[in-house]
Amino acid sequence: MEYVFVANPKAGSGEGIGNIEKAMETLPEKEHCSMYLTRAVGDATTYVKSWLKNHPGEEVRFIACGGDGTINEVFNGAAGAENVSVTCYPCGSGNDFVKAFGGQEKFSDIQKLLEAPVRPLDLLKVGERYSNNVVNFGFDTTVAITVNEDRAKTGHGSKSSYTKGIVKALITSMNNTAKVWADGELLNPDGKFLLCTVANGQYVGGSFKCAPRARTDDGLIEVCLVKPISRLRFPKLLGPYTAGKHLDDPAMKDVIIYRQAKKVDVSAPEGFAYSLDGEIIYESEFSVEIVPGAINLAVPE
Repeated sequence: MEYVFVANPKAGSGEGIGNIEKAMETLPEKEHCSMYLTRAVGDATTYVKSWLKNHPGEEVRFIACGGDGTINEVFNGAAGAENVSVTCYPCGSGNDFVKAFGGQEKFSDIQKLLEAPVRPLDLLKVGERYSNNVVNFGFDTTVAITVNEDRAKTGHGSKSSYTKGIVKALITSMNNTAKVWADGELLNPDGKFLLCTVANGQYVGGSFKCAPRARTDDGLIEVCLVKPISRLRFPKLLGPYTAGKHLDDPAMKDVIIYRQAKKVDVSAPEGFAYSLDGEIIYESEFSVEIVPGAINLAVPE
């Protein structure tokens, strides 16, 4: 098997690349290891697809080295390919995806990443794009836009970026407009909502356990829509939502709409934005579908 490290040199503090290079020198499989440093947004997807085209049928494991954006790009390049597995060395500012499997620490040993057994991973599909973690919109997207703006200025995001985004969203995004259907059921007939997460993974925004019941191999999408609430009530939602207790909190029952579905449709005004694993996409009409077992994910034991 070949092991291809696809690394974002700007991820996190930049130390991840050096750690990987040092580890590669000691690996028993080092003769079968290579590294590619991405150059721009979307480059990881392009590179993975090109590698597969140039090595037809060859068994390979791609290791995405970076944050959630790099992981998403690598997975998009590898989805549906034969003899391919993927895993990740999370060294970015945002590492939400791996929290569904035990967290960053579990993926920190590079030797174990090469030896890890595979399991099927569902993916969300929006048009021609895949999401391995969460598609979200409303309050959350305003936060993500702010984080991305900071990342564009500094080259990386930070926890302070998330805090700044929350403050901005409290001012501008408490009452958003879009209609959301889950398997044909209209969840909000008035077309209003605070936020909505369409999830395969469990976490979003660095620390928010938005989909505590999510399983990445059950063939189902977790849909959680929160109705508009006052700014005074918002802090009372934040605690349970961060801890992943919002679905079972009696105090939240009047504002939480939760469903499991195989397809979610969204209809919104022009200029509507949603976040796909942290990437901001502007689209007023879109659908999210689950693709069961779309890729093989290697998870260290």
